Amino acid sequence: MNFFSRFPLRAWFVTLALGCFGLIAFSLGLQGMLRLAPCPLCIFQRLLYLVIGILALAGFLLPAARLLWQGAIAATALLGAGTAAWQTWMQLAPGLVNECSYTDPNLIERLVDWFGMRFPMFLASGFCTSVEWSFLGLSMANWSLLIFLAILAYAVLLLRRAG
Repeated sequence: MNFFSRFPLRAWFVTLALGCFGLIAFSLGLQGMLRLAPCPLCIFQRLLYLVIGILALAGFLLPAARLLWQGAIAATALLGAGTAAWQTWMQLAPGLVNECSYTDPNLIERLVDWFGMRFPMFLASGFCTSVEWSFLGLSMANWSLLIFLAILAYAVLLLRRAG
């Protein structure tokens, strides 16, 4: 019996859901307290945490389809890691890339704009290359990359879980 089999599958899903919703709440709280201006990539990552949280809730409610939920969570976490890695690179080499919103809006920026018009908490007003907040020498994009990679590892480990 491995470690993952000791706890019910539904507990792993609800823990992931609460963690993702907690990350969103933390980012909104930090944004409000420090008056941070999130960029389109920041908001997109927030939306991906929301999607992962919803998928994890679906896994909690319908654990029989666990492989579907775990695969979707892993794919979304991989997309999030790619987005956070791109933003990290933009912050490290701002002169080598076009800033978000300086050119014609891409698909991510249009999606974020659409959500922002309907839900003000998803309104993007910052620049992707600026680092407005850091903790332990890492920007929010760096932390987001690490968290998405941790979620990906979590999903892969759960895939290895017996029944």
